[in-house]
Amino acid sequence: MNDQIPRLLLNLIGPGTLAVFGAGFLWAWSIEKRRHYLLMLAAACLLFSAGIATQVLSLPPDAGLNALLSNFFYTAAVIMAAGGLLRRAGQRPSPWLGLAILALFMGLIFYFFYIERSLAARIYVQNFGFGAILLGTALRLRSLARGPLMDRVLFWTLLVFSLQFFPRTLLTAPLVRQADPARFGSSPFWLALQFSLSVVGAALALTVLLAALSDLIEDLRRERDMDRLTGVLNRRGFEERSVALLRRAGREPSALVLIDLDHFKRINDTYGHQQGDHVLRDIGTLLRHSARRGDLVCRLGGEEFAMLMPGADLEGAQAAAERLRAVIAAHRFPLPALAEPITASFGLAQRRPGEPFAIWFDRADAALYTAKAQGRNRAVPAGL
Repeated sequence: MNDQIPRLLLNLIGPGTLAVFGAGFLWAWSIEKRRHYLLMLAAACLLFSAGIATQVLSLPPDAGLNALLSNFFYTAAVIMAAGGLLRRAGQRPSPWLGLAILALFMGLIFYFFYIERSLAARIYVQNFGFGAILLGTALRLRSLARGPLMDRVLFWTLLVFSLQFFPRTLLTAPLVRQADPARFGSSPFWLALQFSLSVVGAALALTVLLAALSDLIEDLRRERDMDRLTGVLNRRGFEERSVALLRRAGREPSALVLIDLDHFKRINDTYGHQQGDHVLRDIGTLLRHSARRGDLVCRLGGEEFAMLMPGADLEGAQAAAERLRAVIAAHRFPLPALAEPITASFGLAQRRPGEPFAIWFDRADAALYTAKAQGRNRAVPAGL
């Protein structure tokens, strides 16, 4: 009796830790409710915690019902965890597949308890099954191994956690005595399971939580750096990301294109600022669709935009600016039919080796001023 209470408290450390992680995911979801995968991960932690508590506290006391209920919690937790991780990566888990897996596991546990009673079989079904589900999830997420640092850590932690189910079960399951289920809680299998959950499982939960928090931080940074009206970067975001982009570009040529809508003040004065906002929104869409992958598009303010083109020389930037100028001139903006066509002027400059960004920007701005002075609706390059 004296040993039961400390042992019970030790066995409850695992579910308590998972419950704390579940609360952490719920807190993260309360900050950004659009990320539904956080709810799935919270449910996974809480369900697995409930499964352990069900076994540790023998609730319900009937062994068969306890085996079925704890298996339901465990299996649902693993399915939720796999689905949450897939959703975070932009993949869509199949709810029907999840229900089918849950039904299969419940059927197998029922069979190996009520029809052909085998504790060892139930252990293998759960542990090999859970390991296979998580290993399959890790393989579907293998692209994370080439992603940012947090994604790489998440992938390898998930892979290690999924693989440990197999050797741990093979080494410890044969030591469980079928005829003495009362000592299951002190068996090498149960102790190894608790250790793996406390170390590798907690490491996985912590890694996933940190990855979720990094997602939230990235969302906040993106909102801070984006112009909400046009959907392109604002000036602050453009300047910060330009530094990193040019550092990666190294000695490759890069071009800067400045864009200014012609006579935009007339649109606001004639048709109102709401119509002007519609025009700016359309311009942002045209710029995003015209930009190459890797280009930075920015709204500097008002009707002024910029596009940074890494790897582009002056000739390539000139061709891109001419194409965009033609696209803007041909676009049907949401204005009355008798409104004058909307055009834009472009100034562009190729960066000189070692040239500071501010001087490079000034040269492109001077070219833009020349384009407007020469009659607008044209693209003027700055000399090298």
